[in-house]
Amino acid sequence: MEVVMPEPQIYVERTLAIIKPDVIDKEEEIENIILRSGFHILQKRKLQLSPEQCSNFYAEQFGKMFFPNLTAYMSSGPIVAMVLARNCAVSYWKEMLGPSNSLRARITHPHSLRALYGTDELRNGLHGSLSISSAEKEIRFIFPEAVLEPLPTGQRARDYLNLYVKPTLLAGLTALCKEKPADPM
Repeated sequence: MEVVMPEPQIYVERTLAIIKPDVIDKEEEIENIILRSGFHILQKRKLQLSPEQCSNFYAEQFGKMFFPNLTAYMSSGPIVAMVLARNCAVSYWKEMLGPSNSLRARITHPHSLRALYGTDELRNGLHGSLSISSAEKEIRFIFPEAVLEPLPTGQRARDYLNLYVKPTLLAGLTALCKEKPADPM
């Protein structure tokens, strides 16, 4: 009986995570949780947004009752923005965050980050992108110098692996096999 292994595929997504002004003092603790959850922090930046920048960042929320309070809250102090990467980053980060209303999160998702660090429906402690396209847009907003190339998938990913990764691995492993260390341990 022959075991058929599936072709390896590259699944890496990026998402934006923001530690909001009221929980900035928990930055290190939150970062540790992020890293323990399998994320890589590709970029990190501490900044303070102006009310105008907050209005632009949350433009999709414009016209809603909470919009003025949201922009005032987000511009009230420094934030920490991070580009997170991992397999299914957007959905996994949203799952870790829990519901946007921290009061509801405490009841329905008591171990979520918003349940742990948020105080109410507006001051929920953390931000996460809602989709891959919004993540790209938000990352470009906070990190204008970021290069967001489309990730190869399917045949393009296989071509990349065959052209760049496999030859490098083959050369390295071949050189390693030719070496005979005096003391292997």
